[in-house]
Amino acid sequence: MKKQLIVCSLSLFLMGCSTMKPQDFATAEPKFNLFDYFNGETKAWGIFEDRFGTVRRQFQVDINGTIDGDTITLDERFDYSDGEKDQRIWRIKKLGDNTYEGRADDIIGTASGVSSGNALNWAYTMALKVGDSTYNVKFDDWMFLQEGDVLINRARVSKWGIDLGEVSLFFKKPEDAS
Repeated sequence: MKKQLIVCSLSLFLMGCSTMKPQDFATAEPKFNLFDYFNGETKAWGIFEDRFGTVRRQFQVDINGTIDGDTITLDERFDYSDGEKDQRIWRIKKLGDNTYEGRADDIIGTASGVSSGNALNWAYTMALKVGDSTYNVKFDDWMFLQEGDVLINRARVSKWGIDLGEVSLFFKKPEDAS
């Protein structure tokens, strides 16, 4: 029994460890610049799948980005297929050539981001409202810029090292979204 517990614990730990690093994408094209991409209006379409692959939520997001010096503010307006609406306002500060920190009202502490090539990796804890309850969950969030100015975002959501599900988002500038 003790051996099974150790194997199970090790498996859970390894599932929570990502071997992918932003530097793995250093030569990938097109180059992703967070401020350039999100300056102005952007649209997104997304889903949340639980850990069993069942789609639990579908949504659209209208994003308005404004730059002030080394900070971009992203006003995100969510419209869920079940009729719920939500808003998140990110304030993202550029710390260096490829590092960022972000804050929003439902983010616990500070989100940290590193970009390289066509990729950006965010790590943060969010106070996620589900019904009448709120849960602090971790996000391992990856964005990849593709040809045609399409940005693909995949985020693994976990609590206590256990995967709860995955968010998939696709971003496009409105003039290209038709």
